[in-house]
Amino acid sequence: MLSGVCGRLASALWGTRTQPSAVTQRYLHMLSTDKSERTRKPPRAFDPALLEFLVCPLSKKLLRYEASTNELINEELGIAYPIIDGIPNTIPQAARMTHQNKKQEEMEQH
Repeated sequence: MLSGVCGRLASALWGTRTQPSAVTQRYLHMLSTDKSERTRKPPRAFDPALLEFLVCPLSKKLLRYEASTNELINEELGIAYPIIDGIPNTIPQAARMTHQNKKQEEMEQH
């Protein structure tokens, strides 16, 4: 559908006596290219230097970077925060539990 609109717009512009501006030509080219080609970028890597500043929003303790899972780990609380495109998501609702509560583990062993 979008390519049909672009084609009609281009035909209308080319049919005029003046040439379309460079901005118009770039815009038409942008519309005609596949969106996945424009947005395809390599994922950004997490910068470990940020570990000096990042703390768990719940415990205010420093976090550990786990490269194999691409997460920031809070060992004390047993939660892991995801890192998406190099950006840590430290919203507590986005975290996952890495292990059960110690009291629950003790109860299961008895």
